[in-house]
Amino acid sequence: MVEATQRNRRLMTITQPSAMAGQDMAAQVKSPRPEFIRVDNVSKEFTGADLKTVRAIDSISCSIGQGEFVSILGPSGCGKSTLMMMIAGLLKQTEGTITFRGKPVTGPHVDCGIVFQDAVLLPWRTVQGNVELPLEVRGVPQRERVEVARKMIDLVRLSGFEGKRPSELSGGMQQRVAIARAMSLKPSVLLMDEPFGALDAMTRDEMNLELQRISLESNATVIFVTHSILEAAFLSDRVLVMSGRPSTLRKVIDIPIPRPRPIDLMNSDQIGGIVSRLRAVLESKGPH
Repeated sequence: MVEATQRNRRLMTITQPSAMAGQDMAAQVKSPRPEFIRVDNVSKEFTGADLKTVRAIDSISCSIGQGEFVSILGPSGCGKSTLMMMIAGLLKQTEGTITFRGKPVTGPHVDCGIVFQDAVLLPWRTVQGNVELPLEVRGVPQRERVEVARKMIDLVRLSGFEGKRPSELSGGMQQRVAIARAMSLKPSVLLMDEPFGALDAMTRDEMNLELQRISLESNATVIFVTHSILEAAFLSDRVLVMSGRPSTLRKVIDIPIPRPRPIDLMNSDQIGGIVSRLRAVLESKGPH
């Protein structure tokens, strides 16, 4: 009875609107945590088949702190994934600079794990084999990579499924394998491009809780691309809201709620207020 009362009090503390909830929660573009990733006046242009230049991203600046969970939210085609790929060093920006741990990003950096919407697992490999793959490519000895892969499989709560192949797993379980694989090299940054977009609502809620747990246990910096306003509000420390193309950073919104957060918080007035705030920024037709 005492434990239940204490638990309810903790939940009330988390879910009751704070003094900040009624204020403008637009954060400074700079992260309040020690700077880990910095984006300075970054723009990206593409040349189409017709040889015309399209400016996808126009002069975005922000910083991301170590251990922070940051979501990138914006309309379809605005360049959310493009920004993430430039941070990863997989795309080269047209203008501006991106630094990681104070050093310019000039190409792919190994201290970065990526999870896509499709789990992209090798169908002929088992769960264990898929998670071991980055370690194998890196030349990690077999005994060590088996041990590391098992720890990552345990982290995503798939122990007992090591010998299963992707076709034997549900969509949510496949995404857990993809997360375990991305975490196998113990990256300090986890980039996620709409990883739960293809999942049903119940599985998506479950994966949101699991991702929250994994990010806190690993202390990884997470950059999370999503179309879901509720998902961004529930998971994030801050949300970067992007405009339509050519995309700029319209606003940075703080989520002033301690993590971890219970799933019931999704139905709270506090999260509802944040969702309304994010939606208003997304739908704004005024100046960026």
